[in-house]
Amino acid sequence: MSSARTTGGEETVCSIARTLEVVGDKWTLLVLREAALRGVTRFADFRRELGIAPDLLTGLLGSLVTEGIMEKRPYRDPGSRTRYSYHLTPAGEELRLILAALQQWGDVHRTPTRGPGHLRRSGTGGRPVSVAFVDDAGTVLPLTEVEFTPSQGGTR
Repeated sequence: MSSARTTGGEETVCSIARTLEVVGDKWTLLVLREAALRGVTRFADFRRELGIAPDLLTGLLGSLVTEGIMEKRPYRDPGSRTRYSYHLTPAGEELRLILAALQQWGDVHRTPTRGPGHLRRSGTGGRPVSVAFVDDAGTVLPLTEVEFTPSQGGTR
């Protein structure tokens, strides 16, 4: 994985800024959506589902591999040359939480007429699930009770 970028010789401290350096554009998030929510792994399938230019997709997948979010795996269909599929790493799987939070916000504030394209459900009982802040005792907190406070690593 690459290290945090610097500004004026100093490491970027903000975790949000560092994350956005890797996943902060529309196409990257849509590639991750296809992989995380729909199980897409092949280049041609990403292209078909997203309608993305091949050179752009090549660059995005390469960056996601470099950043440790996806890994390349060789495969070969009968009679064809070896190609690569792209799979989420454990770090990539953790981005499902970000995708779910974006989806949840969009379901509430940008609701499509037909309703949401996917529902978040538990894998065991099929019950609806939400993205939320949970404290170290397991209590779900209302958004109004969550504060972001500077840490020792912060500059402000």
